[in-house]
Amino acid sequence: MAITDQEFQKIKSTIKDFIKEEMVSEEKFDVKHTFEEQLPYLEEKRNKVRSLGLFTPQISKEYGGLGLSLHQLGQIYEILGHTFYGLYVFNCQAPDAGNMEILMDHGSDYQKETFLKPLLNGDIRSCFSMTEPEFAGSNPTMMGTIAKKDGENYVINGHKWFTSSADGASFAIAMVVTDPDNPNPYLRASQIIVPTDTEGFKLIRNISVMGDVGDGWNAHAEIRYENCIVPEKNLLGKAGEGFKIAQDRLGPGRIHHCMRWVGECERMFDMMCNRALTRELAPNKPLATKQTIQNWIAESRAEINASRLMVLDTAKKIDEHGANSAKVEISTIKFYVANVLQSVLDRVLQVHGALGMTDDTPIAFLYRHERAARIYDGADEVHKARVAREILKSYSK
Repeated sequence: MAITDQEFQKIKSTIKDFIKEEMVSEEKFDVKHTFEEQLPYLEEKRNKVRSLGLFTPQISKEYGGLGLSLHQLGQIYEILGHTFYGLYVFNCQAPDAGNMEILMDHGSDYQKETFLKPLLNGDIRSCFSMTEPEFAGSNPTMMGTIAKKDGENYVINGHKWFTSSADGASFAIAMVVTDPDNPNPYLRASQIIVPTDTEGFKLIRNISVMGDVGDGWNAHAEIRYENCIVPEKNLLGKAGEGFKIAQDRLGPGRIHHCMRWVGECERMFDMMCNRALTRELAPNKPLATKQTIQNWIAESRAEINASRLMVLDTAKKIDEHGANSAKVEISTIKFYVANVLQSVLDRVLQVHGALGMTDDTPIAFLYRHERAARIYDGADEVHKARVAREILKSYSK
């Protein structure tokens, strides 16, 4: 049963107050602080969220969540996006949130008890292992990680990277080829749950991203699977359903990403406006008096507003008609909002001048990490091509 708008507004208000009072107001940005060092603080905040009954807001009531629609959840993600660890504190961070969804939809009773339950409780973390350095991510049917059936087990061999949050994760959901000779390339792959303590699961390194290696949840790992043996009961769904499950994961996931980016944009927009008003070029001549700065503020406001409306409209369409009906909209928001985020980040950095290049503010951190927004979950060019093809179909009839 869906919650009423009145109930939702109360939830939204409570979360907004929590983020403002408990997270943003206490935020002391320092890139030298590792994820491991911040865990006690983050767990304290998580316990407060648990006490408010707001943990895992993205999950259905059946599994202990709030039962929000995607349209409602998008609004929550924007609020959480105002602070880097907002989603983590509410246990709705990537890649765990996506893994929760596919385990709920495709997991066996054993998988739900063993992997989903502790994930929902926030007792463990997970990762999603798909991208490979040897193959272009823009064509996911090209994949070299193979899982061969051996009795009641699968033996996995392959090479993955940008397996986000693998450092410290309890298990990976790995995209692997199980039927390489299938004439349909979209039926060749499966998803298999691999506990990270399995012999043959080797975390090679956390990859340095524009100079930042990161650690724990805030890192992207290179993984090698070397004769990694997992039981057949760890197969998620049926053999050959890997791409189907991936699509189930990615549609709603793009709403989550885009609304988080809108939240980040709003935070950066506030910083840009405050800097413009307080940084003086001469006595009583702040940056805000310059037309170029005024243009950036006006353009940013329009683009952020447009992004929010586009994403929430897409979320509503998915709620009402399913993700398949919103293919064009999903791809459109993915490349559009990612580029708005880049534009706003570039403007706020420019307004802050040399300070914007340093790690004394969160600007540089977001700038180097969110440049990837135009690459992961499908590069801009892939989404634009898809949008164009779908639109042109209606003209070719």
